[in-house]
Amino acid sequence: MFKPLPAFIGLRYAGAQRRGEDSAGLVSFISGLSMVGLILGVALMIVVMSVMNGFDRELRERILGIMPHATIYNASEDMDWPALRQQLAARPEVVAAAEVWQVNALARKGREVTPLLVQGVNPETIVEVSNIGRFLEPESLAALKSSGEPTVILGQGVAEKLGVGPGGYVSLIVPSSESDDGARRAARISGFQVVDVFHSGTALDHSLALVDWSRAQYLAGGGAGAGVQLRLHDMLGSYFVLRDLVNELPAQNFYGTDWSSTHGNLYQAIQMSRNLVGLLVLLIIAIAAFNVVSTLVMVVIDKHSDIAILRTMGASTREILLTFVSQGALVGLVGAVVGGILGVLGSLTVTDLVSGLESLFGIQFLKSDVYPVDYLPSELQWGDVALVVGAGFVLSLVATLYPALQASRVQPAAALRNEQ
Repeated sequence: MFKPLPAFIGLRYAGAQRRGEDSAGLVSFISGLSMVGLILGVALMIVVMSVMNGFDRELRERILGIMPHATIYNASEDMDWPALRQQLAARPEVVAAAEVWQVNALARKGREVTPLLVQGVNPETIVEVSNIGRFLEPESLAALKSSGEPTVILGQGVAEKLGVGPGGYVSLIVPSSESDDGARRAARISGFQVVDVFHSGTALDHSLALVDWSRAQYLAGGGAGAGVQLRLHDMLGSYFVLRDLVNELPAQNFYGTDWSSTHGNLYQAIQMSRNLVGLLVLLIIAIAAFNVVSTLVMVVIDKHSDIAILRTMGASTREILLTFVSQGALVGLVGAVVGGILGVLGSLTVTDLVSGLESLFGIQFLKSDVYPVDYLPSELQWGDVALVVGAGFVLSLVATLYPALQASRVQPAAALRNEQ
């Protein structure tokens, strides 16, 4: 026997399964179910939080890695965009800057037509604000500026819808529109050869095309859409940085947008989903933890005579209380730790597991034209693991207090009389 005595007795009760006594076996069975429920709840919450962390990471590193944190526009036709780019890039809040010309257009191949955002870029500067080069062949961006026929880079979703690949041809159409001075601009159409198709695994695959700056200027007809894209040190503070930059520019008619106006709803949806799902799974853990109450209540009823004998042998109320707290703490500790281990393993393998299931059954659970990415991301954070495991153990410990108090109030005489 080791000391302290309450812990010794409590641990024996937690694992006791005396032969020939159905009540002891039933108590042990229910105790095991409580532990399994806690294990599954803890493991599930760690996996869910890792998946939400993965979606948040993909938004920051993939979607906002390709798209700029902010863009400053001006409709003036005589604007010196390279000079403005250099001026903005020199600001301490700005990591890099690149000129861009954005045009909303239609892509057509045969009878297939799809809307998309055409970005006219400078291949030399776009790589400083965007990691689009990670998804392209090294020579693809340089091919946009070739002196030959017009060339375009398409997202994989756009290319698949149009049924075209590298070397194929598509038409980009900008519908007619009305300018600020009331003049009507005729529709513009131009044929482009596809030099590459990028697959980022995000929704941008279904909405983005890259052309040379001069080609986008032609498609836009010299209208609005020219600007400077910015990559900032403080992504979450992009709105305030953008406002200060626009206000400090000497010329008039500057305006801008940041990532929160284009993808902010996605970021908010991810954060809200993470909080709601985390709350729901936390309730599952709480339910599993409080199953310990029913287990210990049955133990207290089953051990009335043992409690009475301990009391008559000199055990104090505090020692009886700690005996049953020790038993519940063991269930909570084992459940939280084992659940934490399974949760960590699940978080590290869930991406490959889902990918394997997709390959095995020939289906795709996530599609980037509906979801932010076309695969299930996961990012394990040890702070989340510690929080979930700690919360599971603490809830289990709290759940032991009521039955432990009931056990400490058992009167020896009454309990032994009932055993007669």
